[in-house]
Amino acid sequence: MRVKAREFRPRTGTVTHRIVQPWEPLRHTTVNSPFHDRWGYLVGDHDGLSRLAALFSFAAFSRHTLVHVPLRTSLPRAFAPGTPVDLVLAHRATGGLRPSAWPSLRARLRAGTPLTVRTDERRTADRAAVWNAARERRDRQRRRWSEAERIRPVVHARTLFLFGGRDVFCAAAEEFSTAAGHGPHQRRALQGHDALLASLTPYFDQCTAGPDGTELDIGFQAHPPLHRFRPPAPPASRRPPRAASP
Repeated sequence: MRVKAREFRPRTGTVTHRIVQPWEPLRHTTVNSPFHDRWGYLVGDHDGLSRLAALFSFAAFSRHTLVHVPLRTSLPRAFAPGTPVDLVLAHRATGGLRPSAWPSLRARLRAGTPLTVRTDERRTADRAAVWNAARERRDRQRRRWSEAERIRPVVHARTLFLFGGRDVFCAAAEEFSTAAGHGPHQRRALQGHDALLASLTPYFDQCTAGPDGTELDIGFQAHPPLHRFRPPAPPASRRPPRAASP
């Protein structure tokens, strides 16, 4: 998949950061802070969820890049409680970003360079399968994960930071692909209702996830005007060839 984006390289002291944003805003996708009542909800249309899947995949294989998705100014969702926040994806292993330093970096994101982000869906699916297989083994053996193998959510300056690694970001990308693919087929999609289809909660740290921890679910909602929205049609069935005339 290809996604148009823009690249920034602001400096803080002697450190140069590479920050990538989607070129066009995800106008019909929004997320509220998951630290409001310990529950967050990210809901978007097919375009927004598809691009988020690609951006998670890009972040997975870009260890020294921060992926910033501005969502605070997206169209509000009346049913989503809490405060709308932006989204930032970063690798935990690099340790190149402190949330407290983000507001000064964000203020410098003025003129970016055009960039085309390319993702490999098969490679992403392969790494996601590796992570999910490891999760099943650890669940059977009741073994704990190391911190680097899961996503750590942090909220600061109206921004949700998700710190993770390659395989867990790939697994999260597959969740967005699932929501984007199945969302238009939901029965009430044509009436504008949202549908809960996936979740990032299983990928969070054990210290933040769980029955008493932070949750972040993913939903689909077609954006208005709804009369222009049409769910994907089922594949056409081939008619059997006619018998040859005698």
